[in-house]
Amino acid sequence: MTRIHSDDSEAEKIAAIRTIRKLMDFWRISPKELRGTTPLQAVSKPHSILYKHPVSGEHWDGKGKQPEWLRLALTKEGYTVEEIRWKEPEPFKVDIHQQDKR
Repeated sequence: MTRIHSDDSEAEKIAAIRTIRKLMDFWRISPKELRGTTPLQAVSKPHSILYKHPVSGEHWDGKGKQPEWLRLALTKEGYTVEEIRWKEPEPFKVDIHQQDKR
């Protein structure tokens, strides 16, 4: 009787671990966060944008899993990586030395 109970417990444990891993993947929780080494109220700096869709404006910082919009833009919409790679806008320049010709 103990042997059967032990097998059931092991199966439940394996199922629980599988569920926990799926939840961690879904919520992007690292094992390090579970250990409590990261402060819960830590403020992280925003990541820089690496890729931005030219039409929809959706963007990705290159961290984590590649988003579906990026995959579709490259495979179905015909964009190249260069077209989607984010380029910082040129700063607005004003020539303060130019004479006003009125």
